[in-house]
Amino acid sequence: MPQDACRNVFPSRLLIDLRIDIITLFPKIFFGPFDESIVARARKQGIVDINTVDLRDFSHDERGTVDDKPYGGGPGMLMKPEPLFEAVEALRKENTLLIMTCPQGEVFTQKTARELSKKEHLLIICGHYEGVDERVRVLVDREISIGDYVLTSGNLPAMVITDAVVRLLPGALGCPESEVDESFSNGLLEYPQYTRPAVYRGMKVPDILLSGNHEEIARWRKKESEQRTKDKRPDLLSNQ
Repeated sequence: MPQDACRNVFPSRLLIDLRIDIITLFPKIFFGPFDESIVARARKQGIVDINTVDLRDFSHDERGTVDDKPYGGGPGMLMKPEPLFEAVEALRKENTLLIMTCPQGEVFTQKTARELSKKEHLLIICGHYEGVDERVRVLVDREISIGDYVLTSGNLPAMVITDAVVRLLPGALGCPESEVDESFSNGLLEYPQYTRPAVYRGMKVPDILLSGNHEEIARWRKKESEQRTKDKRPDLLSNQ
């Protein structure tokens, strides 16, 4: 592909590919991440519509109470069911997939991102405090975790999920080949990449990449990708 082939290829769009609604206690935390880089460009191009919803808008008192002490005792507070049920009922459509970010959920992967990128409407509940009232789970289609560690809330996982999904939407990256060659897209880690200068502080770019032989370059990249995966993430090879 010519070097400039990835530039200025955004199509004119009449319909949005994906709408993402995020139910959160802290809507302002999303302003920075979604107003920069690829996600911002996708929003501007009309590829995706992202909307943050303040859960406190669905509270039942002037204080905006959305949490309470757990029955049976224990540390911390739980998110109350009423605001979450009512928020979901206000936002859910016939084509909605409802996700809750949760440490107990399935681990988020590139495969998951690809599945979600094919949906028309994602509704994401960001957990907080010690968790949510168990009854909220009857609403949820998928519970997703981004890893085996504890965060302050589900806001960062919601950002991660959104970023990974949006960049898979047609036109979001500008160049369709970009996603194909990335780590995890084919179950392997990405091969080594180099740019100018050809020699820097005594470190040379592999001769094969300067040869212009695209068939040999493709073979080299495949071999390097397999070796890098074997060295760094052998667990991925068991899924091949």
